[in-house]
Amino acid sequence: MSALTLYNFDLDENCYRVRLLISMLGLEANMVAVDMVPGFEHQKPPVIDLNPLGDIPVLVDGDLVVSGPVSILAYLARRYGGEAWAEPDDIADYAHSAMWLEFAASELAAVRDARLVSLFGLSGDLAELTARGRRALRIMEDHMTLRSFDAAPWFVGTRASIVDIALFPAFALSRDWNVGHEGYPALRRWARGVRALSGFRTMPGIPDYH
Repeated sequence: MSALTLYNFDLDENCYRVRLLISMLGLEANMVAVDMVPGFEHQKPPVIDLNPLGDIPVLVDGDLVVSGPVSILAYLARRYGGEAWAEPDDIADYAHSAMWLEFAASELAAVRDARLVSLFGLSGDLAELTARGRRALRIMEDHMTLRSFDAAPWFVGTRASIVDIALFPAFALSRDWNVGHEGYPALRRWARGVRALSGFRTMPGIPDYH
């Protein structure tokens, strides 16, 4: 197996998504520290040479370069996850997984931006981002509330998947942009389940969900 290299900022939730799956898969990766804030090194070489969008995380696996957290999660699960992290066989579950991964890449961008503005003082309309972020979390809460009626602990299917990994940081770190967890009991239950997965690793800002 070729050595994995992850261009990473420890306090970025997108990078945390990838670190979390790497840990759960029992993989090792060389971490290249990128001073995202305040250095904006993600918009400079070598990151900009690897990812023209100028953002992290970026994963290098041998000659292959993969950018974007959801794309990296999908690649790692397919390449190294085996049957435990395989795509769902059920076509409806497959479709729902794709929908939630799209949600993670689109709607949850506001959550990441709200956290960056609140925590690091970057430019942005915090009120608008917070409103959009709350709406996204409410959609997640409503979904997991409905799932709980069927005693289904995961977002899709009967086992944890990259969907749960892609969605977890947005809720887990929401207190960093002043959104508490008291109004999200279904997500709190789900988050406890994620924390109990083998290989789970935390990062600053993530509570214990007692």
